Amino acid sequence: MSPLTYRDAGVNIDAGNRAVELMREAVRRTYGPEVIRGIGAFGGLYDASALRGMAAPVLVASTDGVGTKTKLAASLERYDTVGQDLVNHCINDILVQGARPLFFLDYFAAAKLDPKIVAEVVGGCAVACRRAGSALLGGETAEMPGVYAPGEFDLAGTIVGVVERDQVIDGSTVQAGDVLIGLESSGLHTNGYSLARRLCAGQNMWIFRMELGMSLLGGLLAVHRSYLPHVTALRAAGIELRGLAHITGGGLVENVPRIIPPGLGVAIRLGSWPIPPLFTWLQRAGNVPDGDMRRTFNLGVGLVAVMPPAQVDAALTVLRDPALAGDAWRIGEVVPGGGVAFV
Repeated sequence: MSPLTYRDAGVNIDAGNRAVELMREAVRRTYGPEVIRGIGAFGGLYDASALRGMAAPVLVASTDGVGTKTKLAASLERYDTVGQDLVNHCINDILVQGARPLFFLDYFAAAKLDPKIVAEVVGGCAVACRRAGSALLGGETAEMPGVYAPGEFDLAGTIVGVVERDQVIDGSTVQAGDVLIGLESSGLHTNGYSLARRLCAGQNMWIFRMELGMSLLGGLLAVHRSYLPHVTALRAAGIELRGLAHITGGGLVENVPRIIPPGLGVAIRLGSWPIPPLFTWLQRAGNVPDGDMRRTFNLGVGLVAVMPPAQVDAALTVLRDPALAGDAWRIGEVVPGGGVAFV
């Protein structure tokens, strides 16, 4: 019998090591003095003594992925954005509870590791981590032939952040009459891609489309926006954020109610913000019902902030600062009852 090696079984350890070498410097650039050991160690070491200056620090953690946006990226051989998508999605998930990110860990798996692709994806994670002041503390690359289809990959991440206990945002103080402010998304973010890919099947993804102001490629691979700068600016201005909702899977229909106390609902006013042309194009491409659009896509609103009506004008002034990306609009109110009504 001929000798059988791990490489014969489809796993190339050298490729994994090469990927680590290519990403090493990008990852190290995310380190601050709190990082004791990062890439290359069995576990990342983070000096938690920096939290001693906080009165009652609460750690907030979340794990997520970017769904089938990875499949689109792989099919178009564009890997420079999904790492940023992953980090920003996770940042937003803990941000809505008031937390700032401390460190992040990524997981990349494929049937066969291409070191350059891995480095490009993880390099995107590093870019987003640096912008957020978060350390890319560690991660994992896995070569798993027979589990993943050739040419495709999976991407997931875990984030840990911190917030003072008396500054946790949990929606418990939301009351009838409070106002919903919608912050502009940067496209589909990381949700709805199974439907979007189906709607775009057979389309030329690269050509510029006048009705979109971009190509389908540009629209669908736009980086998921981080709202850390926006929330930081609102808090610095003294805006009372009674609730924050990251508009992910389930859209406005399912995510906003997660921060509304029992006995209350929300009225969202159609026409109070402009629906980006990309969503209109997708709906027309498949004659998608309005209800499905609202539960599948963010429709141009990536984050919803709930606040007292007296602070709305001040909040919009802050959010429309040219230094912050995107626009913001008053999109609805908290009302007695329950659920979400589009009016």
